[in-house]
Amino acid sequence: MTKNAEQILKIINGSCEHLSAEQIFLRLKEYNQSVVLATVYNNLASLYNEGLVRKISVEGYPDRYDNVRRHDHLICKGCGKLSDIVLEDLTQSLQNQLKIPMLSYDLKINYFCEDCIKKQQGLTNDND
Repeated sequence: MTKNAEQILKIINGSCEHLSAEQIFLRLKEYNQSVVLATVYNNLASLYNEGLVRKISVEGYPDRYDNVRRHDHLICKGCGKLSDIVLEDLTQSLQNQLKIPMLSYDLKINYFCEDCIKKQQGLTNDND
């Protein structure tokens, strides 16, 4: 693993956020001023292919990256906010239903966050 890949993995695993490649790039530049964005994308692809990071794709937003600790995600349909949620591990239940080997799964729950609900209610109240 390259030094840049190690540092990117450290950034992702040390963050409570779900970072985009650009956000990772800006953090990596604090350690290595000569790094370029293409290096970040290439290393993220390798880390993802090796199963060392999770890539979270949400339509209309840039891909974001996360650690591989078992957890799922809440995705706000209003603003795209991404939050972790820890549910009962569904692996065995899914495995029993599939009856074929399962590598992994990624559960994304769509909802409206509190801020978006407040905005919607504010718009609704103005029209009354």
